[in-house]
Amino acid sequence: MSVAVSTSAPLPPASDTNMVTSTFSLVDYVVFVLLLVLSLAIGLYHAYRGWGRHTIGQLLLADRKMGCFPVALSLLATFQSAVAILGVPSEIYRFGTQYWFLGCSYFLGLLIPAHVFIPIFYRLHLTSAYEYLELRFNKAVRVCGTVTFIFQMVIYMGVVLYAPSLALNAVTGFDLWLSVLTLGIVCTVYTALGGLKAVIWTDVFQTLVMFLGQLVVIIVGSAKVGGLGHVWDVASQHGLISGIELDPDPFVRHTFWTLAFGGVFMMLSLYGVNQAQVQRYLSSRTEKAAVLSCYAVFPCQQVVLCMGCLIGLVMFAYYQEYPMSTQQTQAAPDQFVLYFVMDLLRGLPGLPGLFVACLFSGSLSTISSAFNSLATVTMEDLIRPWFPHFSEVRATMLSRIIAFGYGLLCLGMAYISSQMGPVLQAAISIFGMVGGPLLGLFCLGMFFPCANPPGAIVGLLAGLIMAFWIGIGSTVSSLGSGRAPTPSNGSSFSLPSNLTAVTMATLMPSTTISKPTGLQRLYSLSYLWYSAHNSTTVIVVGLAVSLLSGGMRGRTLNPRTIYPVLPKLVALLPMSCQKRLHCRTHSQDLSVDTAVFPEKVSNGMLRGSRDKEAVDVPEEDPAPQGISPTFIVQETSL
Repeated sequence: MSVAVSTSAPLPPASDTNMVTSTFSLVDYVVFVLLLVLSLAIGLYHAYRGWGRHTIGQLLLADRKMGCFPVALSLLATFQSAVAILGVPSEIYRFGTQYWFLGCSYFLGLLIPAHVFIPIFYRLHLTSAYEYLELRFNKAVRVCGTVTFIFQMVIYMGVVLYAPSLALNAVTGFDLWLSVLTLGIVCTVYTALGGLKAVIWTDVFQTLVMFLGQLVVIIVGSAKVGGLGHVWDVASQHGLISGIELDPDPFVRHTFWTLAFGGVFMMLSLYGVNQAQVQRYLSSRTEKAAVLSCYAVFPCQQVVLCMGCLIGLVMFAYYQEYPMSTQQTQAAPDQFVLYFVMDLLRGLPGLPGLFVACLFSGSLSTISSAFNSLATVTMEDLIRPWFPHFSEVRATMLSRIIAFGYGLLCLGMAYISSQMGPVLQAAISIFGMVGGPLLGLFCLGMFFPCANPPGAIVGLLAGLIMAFWIGIGSTVSSLGSGRAPTPSNGSSFSLPSNLTAVTMATLMPSTTISKPTGLQRLYSLSYLWYSAHNSTTVIVVGLAVSLLSGGMRGRTLNPRTIYPVLPKLVALLPMSCQKRLHCRTHSQDLSVDTAVFPEKVSNGMLRGSRDKEAVDVPEEDPAPQGISPTFIVQETSL
């Protein structure tokens, strides 16, 4: 039984007094500068510590010696950007707490990477996630995946750097390009010099700053309006506390099913196959530490989501008692939180500076992860395969130069973002468009042994075409009609900065439009189903092309790149059912289960079934340059 959800929140009356743009005090500037100095100091410390002795493994993977705690906080910080800190409270303020049900997707969205993606990636001793695509398919598929990821992240970097700085400038008067340059330069320096270890430890520091900044707003705000109990009562009276909306329609923007299950695919595209996250898993000292770090993210994500929701509710209760100024009522919704914080913390020196430091921490952690992951895939996927004899010194120096180059490119993309105007909405949504097809490409390889390289490439292209068709079509349709998407449909876009994605509808006033039909109906698909829809397109098209082109007949298949879905599912059945299905036979145990996990083979020889050749299995994997030598199963029939 569904419960009615309030789709909009009434704005409080505006006061007659125009609010003057808030300015920083000296103490606020000191707090803000302290964040930048400490972030830079952490990076320079790790750079200086091993200067002259850094290897490419230390620079790109922190020498694979990181513990689960710093890795977990870094995983959390990577996609928890300033856009999320501004966007989630605005979403709650305008449309109620329905968005909180996204937290239900975190369980499967983190459990599946922990037990499917991490074991395969970690046991292959990879450096780049796209090395997997060469092991499973071929080099062409690897290059296609790498180029797609680079395109995705380059667009993303400029937007995530420019958008928060623009909002900050509009509300506080903080110089726009000074903040952009400061963020870009500081981030570039500590990422290029310190490598992944510097990025992870600065992420830890910046995550704590983000928590502290949001916590201060919740405490001070709830105290001013009479406590959290009063906040909840006010929100309930105005219909902001949403029930469970069980409408299965995928074209409704937010329902329980859309948030809880559509959100799983969004989580998988971020925490399962995105290079920025995979790189952190691979930096863990053991596979168990990598899995534990993924587990540890779950409660942290719930806390982050709840804090964002609470800020939105506190902001709503605050403006029921303290009317907005005319300037605030005319502001874009992504500026609501900044106006609220400047109102709330005025007269408390240092606290506005702390919240701005919180925003910049979100941007720094996200951008530094982008720089580092881009430098890694460029080096490992596009340069080293063609120049395998690079010395460690030259490879390390080139990696630093590449990171610096991406830093400059990020600043250039920020400038381009400033010139895009309405097209910025399409640029923002590109991150979400590309994530789904890449997820589909990896799932095609891991779960379907018959998938071949032509199927993978055609499937990826089909997924990208479908993603851009629906995504850009929705944007053009909205802009062409001169109307913003309504909050009830999905023609709005995800602000792709984080796992708690906020839609572009929260950045625009809502209007009432008729129910779309035809292609307009397709364009109104909820943004949370984008990843599911696009990844499914890749899998379906990829399988069809693979079967039509002969599958893996005549090609070699590395069994360690396949996840044994059927044996895992059968293992959950009672023993009597397993025997009836003949799934506990000696030949299948060796040819399926042991083939994927060769460490279970104790005698160094795999005896395959009659349609596969038996080949020696090495006892140890030296895994030069991330490509682990392994036995090959020669398929003789599809």
